[in-house]
This record gives sequence, C-alpha cells and structure tokens, in this order.
Amino acid sequence: MQTRAPLITPVLIAGCLIIMVGFAIRASFGVFQIPIATEFGWARADFSLAIAIQNLAWGIGQPIFGALAERFGDRRAIIAGALFYAVGLVLSSLAVTPGQHQVLEFLVGFGIAGTGFGVILAVVGRAASAENRSIALGITTAAGSAGQVIGAPIASTLLDHFPWQTVFVIFAVAILAILAVLPMMRAPERASRAELEESMGEVLLKAFRDPSYTFIFLGFFSCGYQLAFITAHFPALVTEMCAAIDPSGMLAGIGINSTARLGAIAISLIGLANIVGSITAGWLGKTYTKKYLLSGIYAARTVVAALFIMLPITPLSVALFSISMGALWLATVPLTSGLVAHIYGLRYMGTLYGIVFFSHQLGGFLGVWLGGRMYDAYGSYTVVWWIGVAVGAFSALIHLPIRENRPAAVPA
Repeated sequence: MQTRAPLITPVLIAGCLIIMVGFAIRASFGVFQIPIATEFGWARADFSLAIAIQNLAWGIGQPIFGALAERFGDRRAIIAGALFYAVGLVLSSLAVTPGQHQVLEFLVGFGIAGTGFGVILAVVGRAASAENRSIALGITTAAGSAGQVIGAPIASTLLDHFPWQTVFVIFAVAILAILAVLPMMRAPERASRAELEESMGEVLLKAFRDPSYTFIFLGFFSCGYQLAFITAHFPALVTEMCAAIDPSGMLAGIGINSTARLGAIAISLIGLANIVGSITAGWLGKTYTKKYLLSGIYAARTVVAALFIMLPITPLSVALFSISMGALWLATVPLTSGLVAHIYGLRYMGTLYGIVFFSHQLGGFLGVWLGGRMYDAYGSYTVVWWIGVAVGAFSALIHLPIRENRPAAVPA
C-alpha cells in the first residue's frame, strides 16, 4: 500500500518562518511614513519614492536571487538576502536626507528578494509532492500574511517606546536571527528527466515565445500596484480621510483610540484575512483551473476597491474593506507560482517566477510612487486609487486567454 507524502515538512516549516519574519518587517514600512516625514520635514513623495525604489529593487533582485539559488544553492541565496536586508535597514536608520534613504532602499529591496517568495516558494514547490504542491504554496504564502498581521502593530508599538531608527535596527537583528532555521531548508530536486536535460536558456526561450507567459507577466502588474500602494499609503489614507474615532465607542474600548491606530490595525486585518484567503486559493488550485481563479480574484478586487472609494470612509468601511481585500490579497501568489510550475516545470521555477514577479514589482513601484506624487499634487489619494481599480479590471481580463498546457520544447 502506497503511503501519501506528508504535507507538513521541515522545508515547509522553515520556509514559512523566513517568509513570516521578512514580510512582518516589509509590511510595517507604511507605519513609518508619517514619523519619518514629520521628523525631517520631507514631502510625502520623498518617503514614497524610497518605498517605491524598494519595491523596484525587490523586483529586479527576484530573478537574480532565483538564478543564484538554482546555481549556487537555496541556502546561500537566502543568507545573502538576509545580509542585504539587515545592512539596508541599519544604514537606512542613519539616513537624514531623502536621497540617502532612497538609495539605501535598494539594499532593503534586494534583501526582500533573497528572503521572499521567489526563492522560498521554489524550494517549497520542489520539496512538496504533486498532490500537495498547490496547498503547500498556499500555506507558505499565508505565512507572509501572518507576518503582515504582526508587523504593523509591532512597529507601531515599538514606535511608542523607541525612535524609528532604533526600530529599524531591531528589525535588522530579527531578519538575521531567522537564519537559524536554514538547516531545515533541504529540498530534493523534483524534476522530470526532460526538465533536467533542458538548459536555463532553453526554458527561458520557450517561456518568452509563449503568449501565456506574457499574459501571466502582464496580469501580475496590478497585483503589485494594489498591494504596494495599500501597504505604503493605506495607514496614512485612513489617518487623514477616515471619520474620527468615537472616544466613547466600541473601537476606543478595545484600544483603537485614533485613526492612526486604526490604519495600523487595518494592515493587520488584511494580513489576517489573507491567511484564510491564501490557503483557500492553494486548496482550490488543486482542483480548479488556475487562470479562472486568478481572473475571479482580480475581478473581486476591482469591485471591492471601487465600492470602498465610492462610499463614505468610516471605521466600519475600513474594517470591511480590509477583511474583503485581505481575503484576496496574496491569494494570487500560490496560483501564479503554481501556474508557472505547471506550465514550465520545477527545474527553473525560481527564475521564471522571479521574472514574472518583476512585473509585480514594477506595479508596486508605480503604485507607491504615484501615491506620494498625486497626494502632494492633489492632497488626496483618490486618483491613484481609481488607477488601481482600472489595472485590476485589466488583470481580470488578461488571464482568460492563458493556455494551461506545456509548450513544445525549443530545439537546442
């Protein structure tokens, strides 16, 4: 009698812990926007550009670290990423001008790339059996959401006791400490004989010639735009546009006594809802067509975002939006990475997904940067929000013509 492969493995546990800590730090940057801008008198666009550069560097670094992991080993790539992350955070704590902060965010972005989805999901995907792969990717993605749940409140609490510079150093220590789980990151090479015989150049050429890969690349753009904009600007948007918290109301009774605190909690609500959303998406990806699931997620995001900005912004609408958007937040990641693995194989999944993720981060750069620029120009986030609604609708459509079958091999 054949035994079923276990779902929970040391590789999955270690991957989840690394993703959780890395994303807890990354998801907290929106909380620093107002304290840093206030201390130095920076325009909102200055800090926004720094975070936008971080997202762009993350996108540039993702295929690079994916290729490094496939060439020199997963654990070496993760160590390099953690070092970039820690050094970037420590040096950023010393920055006193917008230019210094913006340049140093390149290091932070590369650090996120080396400890993020591109490398970790490839390891988890290779370690998982075919029957468990989709749900394993969903669980790993959900770990990023768990980091988001704790990241913003931890940053907000630490800022109550320490200057932001000290908080950055604390986060640098945390990302280095998580390297203690690296001995658990041993993944077998789960690839077919045909995949092992193909070179990276052959696989890349096959993908670049396939229209479906282009559709996946273009469709992931809006995900990055929406997620990065909300992560960087939503706490500030809620602080400034939400109706005031009733000092005698229920929210004040549970410790939410200001719109600033509500903004931090909103990011946590998004992450909490997405723990369920990511695992559910991974589970559904085992049975249903991934491209249709992705199209449905982007369509639902479009509706949720449009309703939020059209209706009055109140504490209740912030909570409902956070939960609804959170359920759809990173649900695209296990489906997109699983789609890449399904169509093009596991051998070079890290590199292929990393290239697709670059589109995600181009969207992230634009969302964060436009948020700051348009806020300074118009005193509102409304225009950049509607752009996010439009690109979400585009992604819902562009996934429909994807063909979920492997293209023919390209002759050497």
